Amino acid sequence: MSRNLLYLIAFSVAASGCATPGTEPDASGSPDRVQAYDAQRSEALLQAVLALGSDYRYGGESPRTGFDCSGLVAHVFEQAWGVHLPHSAEAQSEAGMPVSLTELKPGDLVFYNTQHRPFSHVGIYVGDGRFVHAPKTGARVRFERLRSRYWLSRFDGARRIRPPLNP
Repeated sequence: MSRNLLYLIAFSVAASGCATPGTEPDASGSPDRVQAYDAQRSEALLQAVLALGSDYRYGGESPRTGFDCSGLVAHVFEQAWGVHLPHSAEAQSEAGMPVSLTELKPGDLVFYNTQHRPFSHVGIYVGDGRFVHAPKTGARVRFERLRSRYWLSRFDGARRIRPPLNP
């Protein structure tokens, strides 16, 4: 993984704190709430980056034993926010709120049809047109280009999971 990409991820999340208040679906729309939301999104991205290089293992849900795609997502959001997501890409596709491909923000979930059935694969968008995921047996958790021909042709949708805001 390139150091430049890590900096880009960190800065893209930090820069999003400059958004117009109320652009995020938070209760108050106050600048403080938007900044808190961005800080929590940064923590989710950090957890995803920390998982890079972990082995793929079907049913896996930890860096020690390896991850499958939905296990990686469940682990990241549990570690970052204490949010429990189901260990199933299809079930995760019903969490949060839908967002379009053009509205993606770092931390959003991206879903794909990779096994001839909708929502059979999930990753976490990290910004700069990339997502992190646990791809398949024999591979490791890694970055992919969102708009590559392979992934774009299998795109099923995206969801935004809201972190619990600390009072």
